[in-house]
Amino acid sequence: MLKQRIITALALLAVLLPALFADTPQAFLVLSILLIAAGAWEWANMNGLSRLQAVFSGLACAALCCLAWWSGWTTQTSTWLWSLAGSAWVGITAWMLMRGVQGWSVWPRQWRWVLGVLLLSLAWLAMAQARTASVQLLLSIFCVVWAADVFAYFFGRALGGKIIHRKLAPTVSPGKSWEGAIGGLLGVFALAFAWMQLEQHYEWPGTSFFSHMMSHGYFLGALSLIFLTAMSVVGDLVESLVKRSAGVKDSSNLLPGHGGVLDRLDALLPALPIAMMLMHWPKV
Repeated sequence: MLKQRIITALALLAVLLPALFADTPQAFLVLSILLIAAGAWEWANMNGLSRLQAVFSGLACAALCCLAWWSGWTTQTSTWLWSLAGSAWVGITAWMLMRGVQGWSVWPRQWRWVLGVLLLSLAWLAMAQARTASVQLLLSIFCVVWAADVFAYFFGRALGGKIIHRKLAPTVSPGKSWEGAIGGLLGVFALAFAWMQLEQHYEWPGTSFFSHMMSHGYFLGALSLIFLTAMSVVGDLVESLVKRSAGVKDSSNLLPGHGGVLDRLDALLPALPIAMMLMHWPKV
């Protein structure tokens, strides 16, 4: 299993990294549309739609992304869109986690399908806008999520349940602990500090998410990192909830050794639009 995970990861990196660091964003945008469309296909399958409907789901999501690209939304959109997207993620996921697995299953399938396609399309648009702005901006947002996940894993393994004798979300993801979540946040703060130190000494086109948010002041900048880290954890929990409702371990087997596309993107789905919402905060 480990060997297969490594092979798949190296293959993905061999395709995605050249596209990410290319001089123009077009190649990365095309590849990311394919990934998001695959995620929409997985979403339809997990929510009980037919094979034909699942294929249509992927095509519909790709069409929405292409329409947004054609309309010029990859360079700029109104602030209200990201405020609405961020508010929707907070409100809907809070409702889902409070109601639990059974609460999600009572939603009509078509509503769940529409919600998934829209949220996936918004995540792609946020990713496209960040990449169009600069590689550094998009990569710094990615690294917030990755750092939170990696540090949460190691802190959870070492300290999970030993300090706070209560799981983070026992009915949705029994393996997650409060110690892990706090460790993930500490890792994000360490990453932000190191990244901004490097920005001061080395020139790299664009501005990182960290520097942009800290320009609002250290207090608001720290709050933004806490919020973004928390929502990345929520994204992971929400996908776990949907998988439990569907009775599956992975969203699909598209990525051997890793599961499905949504298993790799779950924490990024809320983090990307919320990062763009935070980026549009007016300075005071």
